[in-house]
Amino acid sequence: MKSSQRAKFIAGLIQDKKGKDILVMDMKKAVSFADLFIICSADSYRQVKTIADYVTRNAKKEGIKVWHSEGYEDANWILLDYGDIIVHIFMEEVRVFYGLERLWRDVPIEKVAALKE
Repeated sequence: MKSSQRAKFIAGLIQDKKGKDILVMDMKKAVSFADLFIICSADSYRQVKTIADYVTRNAKKEGIKVWHSEGYEDANWILLDYGDIIVHIFMEEVRVFYGLERLWRDVPIEKVAALKE
């Protein structure tokens, strides 16, 4: 499965658990450590963890295994590293504070709604 196909699958899993404002950022020309970032927001710490657990569990069933994860302790921002895809699950205010979309505003960004059509 290509990176873009895995990203669509993971974004769909995030949507299943009501992740908000889901974006897929094409990072190939911006960084050397990943092809894509998937970013989403959640309304509560519990939802951040629920999304991360759901993505990890269901991606693994499809042979997509997380290499590294961090942020579970505080659950303000959980990062799931799938090698070529990095998933960022944020509490809304933490997402605004770090502003990954602003930091890399020149990369192509696709909203999940467009991916699901």
